[in-house]
Amino acid sequence: MADGADGGPGAGAAGGRAPAQSPERAMWCDERFDFQTTFLQCLAKHVPNIYSAEMDPLLEKQEEMVQASILYPLECYLFGEDPDMFLEKLQQSGTSQLCGKVFKGGETTYSCRDCAVDPTCVLCIDCFQNSIHKNHRYKMHSSTGGGFCDCGDTEAWKAGPLCTKHELGSSNSPKEDSECQLNEEIMEHSRRVFPSVIKYIVDMLIWEEEKELPPELTVREKVDSYYCVLFNDEHHSYDHVIYSLQRALGCELGEAQLHTTAIDKEGRRAVKAGHYASCQEAKEEIKRHSENVSQRPLHVEVLHADVMAHQKFALRLGSWLNKLMSYSSDFRQIFCQICLKEEAGSEKPCFISKLMLWDAKLHKGARKVLHELIFSSFFMEMEYKKLFAVEFVKYYKALQKEYISDDHDRVLSVTALSVQMFTVPTLARHLIEEQNVITTITETLLEVLPEYLDKNDKFNFQGYSQDKLNRVYAVIYDLRYVLVSKPTLWTDRLRERFLEGFVSFLRILTCMQGMEEIKRQIGQHIEVDPDWEAAIAIQMQLKNILLMFQEWCACDEELLLRAYRECHKAVMRCSTNGRSREKTVFHLCGHTLESRPYRVSADPVSIHLPLSRTLAGLHVRLSKTGAISRLHEFVSPEEFQVELLVEYPLRCLVLVAQVAAEMWRRNGLSLISQVFYYQDVKCREEMYDKDIIMLQIGASLMDPNQFLLLMLQRYELADAFKKIKPTKDQDLIKQYNILIEEMLQILIYVVGERYVPGISNVTKEDVIMREIIHLLCIEPMAHSAITKSLPENENNETGLENVIDKVATFKKPGVSGHGVYELKDECLKEFNMFFYHYTKTQHSKAEHTQKKRRKQENRDEALPPPPPPDFSPAFSNVVRILNCDVMMHILRTLLQRAVELETHLWTEAMIQMVLHLLSLGLLEEKQQLQKSPEEEVSFDFYHKATRMGSSALNAVNVLMLLEKLKRVPQLEAQKDTVNWILQMFDTVKRLREKSSLTTVAPASASEATKGDESTQDKEKAERKRKAEAARLHRQKIMAQMSALQRNFIETHKLLYENTLETQGKEDAIMEEESMSSAIDYSRIALGPKRGPSVAEKEVLTCILCQEEQEVKLESAAMVLSACVQKSTALTQNRSRIPELSGDTLDPLFMHPELPCGTHTGSCGHVMHAACWQKYFEAMQLNFRQRLHVEQIFDLENGEYLCPLCKSLCNTVIPIVPLQAQKINSEDAEAVAQILSLARWLEIVTGRISGYSVKNAKGEKQNLPAFTNKGMGNSALEFHSILSFGVQSSAKYSSSIKEMLILFATTIYRVGLKVAPNEADSRIPMMTWSTCAFTIQCIENLLETEGKPLFGSLQNRQHSGLKALVQFAAAQRTTSPQVLIQKHLIRLLGVLLPNFKVEDTPSLLEVDMFHVLVGVVLSFPSLYWEDAVDLQPSSISSAYNHLYLFHLTTLAHIMQIVISSATESSTACSPDNSEEAQSAQSFCREVCQYTSGCFSQDIPGWLVWDCVKKGIMPYLRCAALFFRYLLGVSPPEELLQDSEEGQFKALCSYLSLPTNLFLLFHEYWDTVNPLLQRWCADPMVLSCLKGKSIAIRYPRKRNHLIELPEDYSCLLNQASQFRCPRSSDDEQKHPVLCLFCGAMLCSQNICCQELVNGEELGACTSHALQCGAGVCMFLKIRECKVVLIEGKTRGCLYPAPYLDEYGETDPGLKRGNPLHLCRERYRKLHLLWQQHCIIEEIARSQETNQIFFGFNWQLL
Repeated sequence: MADGADGGPGAGAAGGRAPAQSPERAMWCDERFDFQTTFLQCLAKHVPNIYSAEMDPLLEKQEEMVQASILYPLECYLFGEDPDMFLEKLQQSGTSQLCGKVFKGGETTYSCRDCAVDPTCVLCIDCFQNSIHKNHRYKMHSSTGGGFCDCGDTEAWKAGPLCTKHELGSSNSPKEDSECQLNEEIMEHSRRVFPSVIKYIVDMLIWEEEKELPPELTVREKVDSYYCVLFNDEHHSYDHVIYSLQRALGCELGEAQLHTTAIDKEGRRAVKAGHYASCQEAKEEIKRHSENVSQRPLHVEVLHADVMAHQKFALRLGSWLNKLMSYSSDFRQIFCQICLKEEAGSEKPCFISKLMLWDAKLHKGARKVLHELIFSSFFMEMEYKKLFAVEFVKYYKALQKEYISDDHDRVLSVTALSVQMFTVPTLARHLIEEQNVITTITETLLEVLPEYLDKNDKFNFQGYSQDKLNRVYAVIYDLRYVLVSKPTLWTDRLRERFLEGFVSFLRILTCMQGMEEIKRQIGQHIEVDPDWEAAIAIQMQLKNILLMFQEWCACDEELLLRAYRECHKAVMRCSTNGRSREKTVFHLCGHTLESRPYRVSADPVSIHLPLSRTLAGLHVRLSKTGAISRLHEFVSPEEFQVELLVEYPLRCLVLVAQVAAEMWRRNGLSLISQVFYYQDVKCREEMYDKDIIMLQIGASLMDPNQFLLLMLQRYELADAFKKIKPTKDQDLIKQYNILIEEMLQILIYVVGERYVPGISNVTKEDVIMREIIHLLCIEPMAHSAITKSLPENENNETGLENVIDKVATFKKPGVSGHGVYELKDECLKEFNMFFYHYTKTQHSKAEHTQKKRRKQENRDEALPPPPPPDFSPAFSNVVRILNCDVMMHILRTLLQRAVELETHLWTEAMIQMVLHLLSLGLLEEKQQLQKSPEEEVSFDFYHKATRMGSSALNAVNVLMLLEKLKRVPQLEAQKDTVNWILQMFDTVKRLREKSSLTTVAPASASEATKGDESTQDKEKAERKRKAEAARLHRQKIMAQMSALQRNFIETHKLLYENTLETQGKEDAIMEEESMSSAIDYSRIALGPKRGPSVAEKEVLTCILCQEEQEVKLESAAMVLSACVQKSTALTQNRSRIPELSGDTLDPLFMHPELPCGTHTGSCGHVMHAACWQKYFEAMQLNFRQRLHVEQIFDLENGEYLCPLCKSLCNTVIPIVPLQAQKINSEDAEAVAQILSLARWLEIVTGRISGYSVKNAKGEKQNLPAFTNKGMGNSALEFHSILSFGVQSSAKYSSSIKEMLILFATTIYRVGLKVAPNEADSRIPMMTWSTCAFTIQCIENLLETEGKPLFGSLQNRQHSGLKALVQFAAAQRTTSPQVLIQKHLIRLLGVLLPNFKVEDTPSLLEVDMFHVLVGVVLSFPSLYWEDAVDLQPSSISSAYNHLYLFHLTTLAHIMQIVISSATESSTACSPDNSEEAQSAQSFCREVCQYTSGCFSQDIPGWLVWDCVKKGIMPYLRCAALFFRYLLGVSPPEELLQDSEEGQFKALCSYLSLPTNLFLLFHEYWDTVNPLLQRWCADPMVLSCLKGKSIAIRYPRKRNHLIELPEDYSCLLNQASQFRCPRSSDDEQKHPVLCLFCGAMLCSQNICCQELVNGEELGACTSHALQCGAGVCMFLKIRECKVVLIEGKTRGCLYPAPYLDEYGETDPGLKRGNPLHLCRERYRKLHLLWQQHCIIEEIARSQETNQIFFGFNWQLL
């Protein structure tokens, strides 16, 4: 046996398996041996050896030894044959119907809103993709971990419980049952093996001895070998632990990080090995150091090496069992039986209960193994799931108490498994009936919260622990899970048990009724705001549970009545306390109220009344079911005491009113917050709404006058309505006015708010529709905004989708923003201005919107209430409030005050409410009269309102007051409403008269309404007439203004023309040119026929000092704010990593793959250079003074925000004016006779050769070998270049020169990532390179967007490009000309092989446009003389540009032809055009020069097609370059977006023949030797032979990667993603690079890289390679786009995925199905291609400074 353990023959066996006959197996098979003893002996022998090196374990070797020594013999014994073969057979014989996949944190889960029984029923991604739910309304969410896929569970789904994968399992099981079942022998072996294995696992996991093992596992002598083991907790951060380990153990940072990561993942880790004393010392040190940084020490233990080894192996055995469970149902059943078996006659719990009870003491790794084992065994067998649930409930209290005192997350606690049991409807029913689970849970709640009970047995959460309460919420959730599905069938036992649970739950509510009472502060402000959050949070948690209890009760009439009785008793018990005071008497209008004295403003009051509100809910349900008729059997009328029931909710509403009246402002913010939540959608259903209902119950059962007197008394308004003259104290009057408004509002709600099932005959759909209508009356809203404003039910549903289409239409979103719902016109009539869920802001906004709408429609502005539905019989008496004496007195008093103009005693809002109450009364009477004959209608609002208030001579009735009200100037806005009410009075009067005069024909009703309508029509006609008159008046005034304007323009015509000229806009000039056909401008940019430059006078305004200045060479510099950045936007090969260090980089030549360029962009805002410098210095000073504030920009690197548009900039471009150049056509023709290409080449060669000799001065230099052919007199040749025209160089002001140097240095610094150095030879190269690259980017952008080449650039692009090209041309003057010449010679070396030096790259390794820009801009350096500063004249320039351009074009054609040699024929049908023939003959030459490597078989038409397509981007770039360099207007065709004329126009503008091969023929003698040299290049030959690949032209346009249409495809990809650097299966944060499609593991320590000594996260380091520091990622699990730049900056950006309502879903919080929005993705693409990512990040960080705390470096 020892051999195997020491790496003998067993260790090396295939897959780590031992040979078939091992001593262990032989011994275990022997029946004489007791299996358990033998098994333990084997473990005692091998386990300590296997796990001996715990500090630095070799995991693979350990696993091999475990397999060889223990698991393989064990499996052989168990299966009786080769384990691999047996398990393979078992797996094939059938799969389980249940999926059982356990979710890891972050994994995506799917729930079907149509079919799931409740929201906890979820599917894993595989089952979802293969299920019918894919086409239903589903939701996606990220799992918190520890959940379970419900596929196959028939109780979880109303339809489609099985996916296609698991349907096979269910269909196979009956047929192949015999095959699936294990044979008796294996079952027998299992019954022998499992008990020993399980006992060992349990014993080792709950083993408490640190130094000793059980005697049966102790075989060898005890050695002094211990480990100091550090355990995970949730109190200490990573940094705390790392710090403590470094200090205590003196270890390196890397080692401490490794330990900490392992502890976080596994839950514990040995951090030191050695003798007991040294480990004990380490333990004390760690504790000491950890206490320094945190309140409590780290949990450290010293364990003997053998104990540690056995505990580790116990977990390995657990994983082995877990794997075994997945193979067979028989294994699962045997395992469950053994785990649940209790020892006979013993009080000890069974194995599984032992483990559950020990769960809180286990470390993280052990818990995971235990939970997975429960999932794979008990939860896969329904029968055993039930038995497990019974055990779970048996120990529920103990488990929850352990969890509450534990500090690990809920997902790691065994209590988190409750959701798997309590949400199964049949199991929940069983647990309620047999285990009384509701009572168990409620009692647990009471037992864990006693510390928060005060002396009155009420909760008081002052100084509460947030962590503890969060854990208590888990118990509340369990109650919710049990109640989530209502029973359809009630048994007596279920009824009794539920009622028992309900009564127990009422005990919790009793402790909450009246908790945290508050008293009004008078005189002094409260010193410390009391804690209010906990009480409100518990209220929120209980909201749905309270509703569910009420729904459960409503399922059964008997139960509902009994529950009502219990709840009523509880309310009474709470209300009878403190009733010792004597009653007071209050008289008004001949009515008297006796009540106990109580003032909200002076006595204690509480906002928490869950008992009263539950009773209100039950009362409404009694009314709805009709069971209210039997209420007297359960609660006698004497016991009922309705005044007491109303008292507390009324106090609560008065408190809210007094807070609004600012009477409680000294009580601080806590009360304001409570009042906010009291009425907020999260709480209002079980707080505010129920209080209104309780008042309606009171109004229906009390005498109406008594009810109103009680309200007046509680609102402390008794004096306000008596004839006592109020005080002159303005604050007090204002207070009274607000209280009257608040009371009137509550009265409106009591009478008018009937949309509650049970209060009137409405459905839940009606209620939701009304909510939505009132929300959309405020403004059109997004789906998510409506959802947030609606209450959710127990299934987290609002019911919105079922009704939204009936009341609103959806309006789709644009490229930004979101879709909104707009209310349908027919629903506007439902608008009620005093809707009880409006906040004050919403109320005024809705009123304003509706009045504005009616005004636009030329209708009156009256907004009367819509006719309310009838009260149900139980509430029919509520309306009596409207026509009782006290109400009439209130209404009359307020109207009289308004009419008598006692302005301080009334407000417009008050009168508005009075009018609303009058409207409600009239509507009610009208509805009743229309339904019943008059004698049956007892509601006589009309008579009461028209009766005099008193017998006094000056007495008036309401009707008379309304007539007077119309004349009150302050109430002009209410005039329409008053008219509407007067018409209603008239209507009701007619209805009364009609029904009293039976002789009157029935048509009188319609006549009455006609009368109504006629007055309305008159008013409408009058309104229309006024509107028309106003319109005609406006028209007349507009006509007069227009005439005056025209007259002014005619008079000052000259002024207008001048203004147009000075616009300085390119487009305007181009249009003028195209219009003036009289002068035939030449639209040619190159050569002797070059058109004139358009040199406009530029007068620009500085954005800082607002002064204007003309741009001149000699003036002070003006600059454009700009941003220089590295870019890979055009790269053809992302794997070509740009060199990170710029110290050795030679940027003269750009590779044709454009791996990484330097882009210069500008926001187009102009400043004086001096103003900018002052601004920048001021910012630096400001920054130094505010060092503690983190800046968005890096001032040290020259970054700043543009003063005007806040774009991020890091430099400025000097604005250099364009020098107008005109060519004398006669001179040009004369020169044309002499200066052929051959002659020009000779002159250039001579000049360069002369310079080279001159510069050498005897030193041996790396000079090109010049050909002496035809050079003649070298001195003559040297100066002949000057004979074709020179002029003196432009003289720039010192300020412009300074700016030229500054900008050039920035380009060099940013582009090469080096320190600034003004003398570096690479500065001119970088200048030309950024100029060329920026032009290529703009051309690429225009092509991608399908815009014309000219005339469509944004102003910022136009001014930026113009400044950049002119700067690039001028920069040469600030560098030594010798240096420029050296660069020119190297560039010409590519085109003219006789200039070749050693490091000249091959023709195929350079981008020709970069070469063109370089040679054109550096060529004037050849005109430099020692004594004078010269530059070529217009004619010389024209020829230089023409020949340089032609040469580079020829070289580019050659590049295209070579790369097309391997092209496969995909073009259109062959033609035999002139171009094709020229191409054919050219190919023959090339074939000859390449010794046949270039195939002669390629048809000419194909070559021509390749050349024409391939050269277009180059020609477009060249046209842009020369347009901005020379200022020659382009042809009309380039101002339009047409493919056809574009090529021809480009050739014309750039002096090229349309048949490009004619260029070769034209210069054949000169070009022929060049062509031969080009063809002889080894790289060209290698490419033609197929040994290397040349870049194809046109280069592909880069786009962001293709994203799938459906977001769940991306989630699927993410679920399959495994981090390449991590062996564990922990869920990562996968992010997708949108540039290249790479999937990365973000925010994880495993993928951090060390770059230049800095720790960088996976995204940041990838961005450096993929996007030169700038990149765009999609965080898949969170559905957010992340933009990052460099190592310190980044921002979040909305993902391009929208739900069906046109909204994004960051964090997948709403979980609706998401689909790709092409427009938004295109917007992201443009953000990248326009190089605006940095700008977007800066803007975002400026507005959301919250992200400063985020460490972008580690993303």
